[in-house]
Amino acid sequence: MAKLYFHYSTMNAGKSTLLLQAAHNYREGGMATWLVTARLDTRAGEGRIGSRIGIGEPADTFEPGEDLFAKLAARLRQGPLACVFIDEAQFLEEAQVWQLARAVDDLGVPVMCYGLRVDFRGRLFPGSAALLAWADEMREVRTICHCGKKATMVVRKGPQGQVLRDGDQVVIGGNETYQSLCRRHWREAVGDRTADPA
Repeated sequence: MAKLYFHYSTMNAGKSTLLLQAAHNYREGGMATWLVTARLDTRAGEGRIGSRIGIGEPADTFEPGEDLFAKLAARLRQGPLACVFIDEAQFLEEAQVWQLARAVDDLGVPVMCYGLRVDFRGRLFPGSAALLAWADEMREVRTICHCGKKATMVVRKGPQGQVLRDGDQVVIGGNETYQSLCRRHWREAVGDRTADPA
């Protein structure tokens, strides 16, 4: 039975590496896959999913306002798919997540989404919120803070390395821009010194 999956984490947890490995495993077994990523993320090149460890593959892209149910249905007319892999799923719109859920239900193809859960302010991305609500299965991809605890948050750094507390939700960047931290160290980094509630 086809399912909608959400593999989530912070930055630098290896989500794209896991996606590429899973897609490779399908293809090695003789099954067709379709890789899709956000058009706005060109760090690995336009229409390419890349990993920090140096592996990558070409991918189709999605952009705001695009009907992903229709796009997937058109792709299926070219031949069967064993699985669809979506990278940078936090950039999906709520409506697009619903379109993917409909594709799973009505077209019978599994969809595996990989993305961030929260932004640098600790707030859910719209795509991630919808995936957390509607995915059939969710899997946390773990990474660690510099203290050794599980990292669940991320800070954004400015040009001089200062931690930013405000700004646009979406700014494309890598290690030079973002750092994954546990909640305690994220609170320290953003200056949250609020006393514990009584």
